[in-house]
Amino acid sequence: MALPLGASLGLAAPAWAARRENDAVLGEAGARHLLARTGFGGRPADLAAYAGLTRVAAVDRLLARPPTAPLHAPPADALEYVSPQRLKEMREEDRKAFQQERFRVGAEMRAWWLQEMIEADPSRALVERMTLFWHNHFVSSDQKVHAHSFMVRQNLLFRENALGNFGDLLHAVGKDPAMLVYLDGAQSRRESPNENFAREVMELFTLGRGHYQEGDIREAARAFTGWSIEPQTGEFRWRPFFHDTGVKTVLGRSGNFDGDQVLDILLAQPACAEFIAAKLWQDFVAPPGDDPAQARAIQRLAAVLRDSGYDLRATLGALLLSEAFWAPQNRGRLVKSPVDLVAGTVRTLDVTVPDALPLAFIVRNLGQDLFAPPNVRGWPGGEAWINSTSLLARKAFLERLLRGEDFVEPMRHFDGQQARYDDATPVMKRRTAQLREAFGQVGGRMDGDARFRLVAAWSAVRVDSSRLLDRFPDHRGLEAALLAVPPVNPLAAGGMNDAPTGLALIRALALDPAYQLL
Repeated sequence: MALPLGASLGLAAPAWAARRENDAVLGEAGARHLLARTGFGGRPADLAAYAGLTRVAAVDRLLARPPTAPLHAPPADALEYVSPQRLKEMREEDRKAFQQERFRVGAEMRAWWLQEMIEADPSRALVERMTLFWHNHFVSSDQKVHAHSFMVRQNLLFRENALGNFGDLLHAVGKDPAMLVYLDGAQSRRESPNENFAREVMELFTLGRGHYQEGDIREAARAFTGWSIEPQTGEFRWRPFFHDTGVKTVLGRSGNFDGDQVLDILLAQPACAEFIAAKLWQDFVAPPGDDPAQARAIQRLAAVLRDSGYDLRATLGALLLSEAFWAPQNRGRLVKSPVDLVAGTVRTLDVTVPDALPLAFIVRNLGQDLFAPPNVRGWPGGEAWINSTSLLARKAFLERLLRGEDFVEPMRHFDGQQARYDDATPVMKRRTAQLREAFGQVGGRMDGDARFRLVAAWSAVRVDSSRLLDRFPDHRGLEAALLAVPPVNPLAAGGMNDAPTGLALIRALALDPAYQLL
């Protein structure tokens, strides 16, 4: 049973919840705003459940200890660890087959996570949102790590700590095998300390630029020596003989520090809470800017984070009940990421998705390859998501989804065996071209079985507009449910009789530029 907000979030003072406007009922537009920002949109039933709540009650419901275990177990093949020695002992043909299989498992892994986002209820969706947030904060990439099991285990770590304690998460990430491989810490020795993790943990994970010196990086790198991986099992291993036991000086403090002690020094810096608060702000509220009011709000949020001992639930509770989160001027300030667009669309439109594999490829084709951010800084987000090419691809996805017929016709004209394996048939040639158009070049590279599954999965995606239209029978209600701001191209410009209806109305709103915003 959820406790009242002040008790359930552990806030020291009730000021965040005491504002009169937080007693206001959300309504459809408010429910859409909350569920779009904290998850990936809400299905019609979710909007109905939250529209009648006050802000305090809605935030309390979202943060009332949501489960962190995934709805579905990760793909078993993705959890299997293949040691470097085992890979080295493979014959050449087995190694090639392994690499082909690795591509398939990587696709399964991405589809699994996207399916979790799509099927989650609002509380679980917040956990998934925060899991994605930490994935883009503590960046590792499958393209360098080359171990699906490491990436899935890291994903489960982010999910488990999504709304927990930032300090605990920071310590766990430092010993995480994916991070140790990605930032080259596994081989760091006292004779030659690797500085990659020490640099990024200060610049990108805790403090931000300007709050440390190069000497702090060098000294901290010495403290992290000895954090390694057991090659036969893939588990973290402490190697004391690799550790530098000398005195180090980090941010003005000296001692025979190990890695955990250095992380505690970073957590004690005022800049750490401010840095994390600012990142949460730009992910949930508004892009960074020079507005003094925004700077003060971030400082207040940082104080909640710091005073709560880095409790993320308390901090998010404060953020979601802040005046700025609900301010009209901050609606539509964020650009949907490819995950927001794809997962959010199928959730908002109540689309049936039995298998998220084709959507995972679409997300990748739109520029957000899950488990593979472009570099250690992650996806830049914001306006970087939109350019002339990506905008066309986004609209093509929406048109294809709302038309729902691209692969249905080809599926009717082949028997499962011949066209499944014979790439030379006209049907397979046409289907390969369609796969490239819908899912990027990767779709055209898949073998016959994989392409068959991709086609079948996409054909099973169904838009049932009835539930959404039953919930919002007029265009104004539907606008409030789908758009963060009024449409750029107003409906019924020539009078109410000219307004589209039914699926055509949904299509018109989804293709409006305003639909690209949160």
